Amino acid sequence: MNQKRILVTGGTGYIGSHTVVELQQSGFEVSIIDNLSNSNIAVVDQIEKISGIRPNFSKLDLLNKKGLFDYFENKETFDCVIHFAAFKAVGESVEKPLLYYKNNLMGLLNLLQAMLANKVNNLVFSSSCTVYGQPEKLPVTEASPLLPANSPYGNTKRIAEEIIRDTTNANSDLHSISLRYFNPVGAHESAMIGELPNGIPNNLMPFITQTAIGKREILNVFGNDYHTADGTAIRDYIHVVDLAKAHIVALNRLLNNEIKSNFEIFNIGTGRGYSVLEVINAFEKSTGININWKYSPRRAGDIEQIWADSSISNQILNWKANKSLEEMIISAWEWEKSLSK
Repeated sequence: MNQKRILVTGGTGYIGSHTVVELQQSGFEVSIIDNLSNSNIAVVDQIEKISGIRPNFSKLDLLNKKGLFDYFENKETFDCVIHFAAFKAVGESVEKPLLYYKNNLMGLLNLLQAMLANKVNNLVFSSSCTVYGQPEKLPVTEASPLLPANSPYGNTKRIAEEIIRDTTNANSDLHSISLRYFNPVGAHESAMIGELPNGIPNNLMPFITQTAIGKREILNVFGNDYHTADGTAIRDYIHVVDLAKAHIVALNRLLNNEIKSNFEIFNIGTGRGYSVLEVINAFEKSTGININWKYSPRRAGDIEQIWADSSISNQILNWKANKSLEEMIISAWEWEKSLSK
């Protein structure tokens, strides 16, 4: 049987790199394209150390349409594309909406055109729970209404799904699965890859670990007046390796032609929400390190609370998040410590 060839856009990023490792350990041949705008080429070396296999890497920006078409035409065909490459900071998207609309949507349009031109018929799309806006009912299911997005980032994910749905409707050979995931945290058990934000982190866990190790003086907790038990925002945190494994399951569903429609959607979360203070307290308990933190005003674009109903993913994909909050915290902390060695 021929080895299946998978193209991963944004494959040196946080979720992308963990997914590349899982792909290679599952027997797939992986090629990465990434413009390295929010990642580091050294990640390719780390992936090779973990898996024993070096993925094919090309530095390429999806906005470079000619370069992208040339790339596809110079390669043998791919069996599937997993599309991560996008800007992802909620706060930044509020400040720079045009940057996000151009990068996240034009990149997708160019990718879909290149796939259609080269008869690459399977796509796993990295979507987000931000498409639900601030849900009126929790937990959110795949059938929950898509309320207005709270940020341009969330809106790009919603529009991207609409683009993919319309494109699959117009091209019966094209099949796609969109994974709406919640808040990935943690790192690979080897502590060789993990979340490595450029500049000041936008996500809670790297902000906690950087404060704990002394890179940051203080952790800002954005908002203490939300309608939650302790006043801080609630999120469904999922271990990045559990999330990466969901992409393998979705990929196999496409390759084995098990899909029930040309465009399927699945929530990928744990089904449990934790407040910001609960995560801080869990970090302090798991590591024995006290975090220096303070309340700050709410951050533009943030929603109050969200967590997933993942029962459809559990039943149809036969996928389940297995790792606990403590495992997420310990792996993130081991990764942070490895960066200081």
